[in-house]
Amino acid sequence: MKQKDKGIIYKGPSLIDGSPIVVLATMGNTSKPNTKTGPMLQTYILVDNGKTPTENNRTGADYSICGGCEYKGTPNPEKTSGEADGRLCYVKLFHGPRSAFASYLNGGYENLAGHLKTSALGAGRMVRLGTYGDPAAVPSHVWDSLLWQADGHTAYTHQSGIESADVRRDMMMISAGNETEARAVWNDGGRTFRIVKDYSQLVDGMEIPCPADTKGLSCLSCGLCKGAANGGKSIAIAVHGAGAKHFKG
Repeated sequence: MKQKDKGIIYKGPSLIDGSPIVVLATMGNTSKPNTKTGPMLQTYILVDNGKTPTENNRTGADYSICGGCEYKGTPNPEKTSGEADGRLCYVKLFHGPRSAFASYLNGGYENLAGHLKTSALGAGRMVRLGTYGDPAAVPSHVWDSLLWQADGHTAYTHQSGIESADVRRDMMMISAGNETEARAVWNDGGRTFRIVKDYSQLVDGMEIPCPADTKGLSCLSCGLCKGAANGGKSIAIAVHGAGAKHFKG
C-alpha cells in the first residue's frame, strides 16, 4: 500500500485552553520543499474555528495553539486585516498555514488519526512537530504515534509555564526568551532553543549556533532540535526574518 503524504492526525481540544484545534500533517510540495527544513513531514496545528490563521493571530484566537508565546505579537481585534501588532514569529501565515487551512476546509485531508494510521504516515520520514503552532497544545501520545517509526524529528515549545500543556522535555526543545530562562531549563535537565541578537550572546559550553544559519544545513540533515532525550548542547539562532525589527532581546 502506498504511503500517505498527508492527513488529519488530531481533532479535539487544545491542552492550552480547551478550544477546538486540528493537526494536519503533510509532505507538502516535495519537488520544492521548505529551504530551511528540507523535505520533512510538516505538521500544522491550527485553530479549528473556520477562520484563517492570519485572522486568528490578529484577534488573539491563536492563544489555543500558541499560548503566551512572545513572538506571536499583540492581538488587535480593531484591525480588519493583517497580523497581530509587532509579530516576530518567522512563520509566514500566508504561506504554509494558509495553504493547509484552505485545503482542510475543502476536504483535502483524510482522517488518519489513531496509532496505526498516524505511525504509518511518519514511517521512514523526518518529522517537524509544530511547523506552525505549539506541539504542547496536543496530547503527546499523538506525537508518540507519529514518531514511532520515523527517522527523527524536530520540536519546540513555549508552553513550560502552562500546567495543562503537554510539555515533553525529552521530545521538545524548550524555547527560552533570555539567558536566565535558559539556565533554569538547563538546571532542570532540558535543552533550549532561543533567539539571540548575535552569537556573542551564546553561553560558552552550553549553547551552539544553529547549523542551518552557520553551516547551511537543513533541519533534515541536522536533526539536533529533538529535545533532551539524546543530550547535546542547546541551540541558539541569530534573529532573522520579517519580524526581526520587533526583536528586543
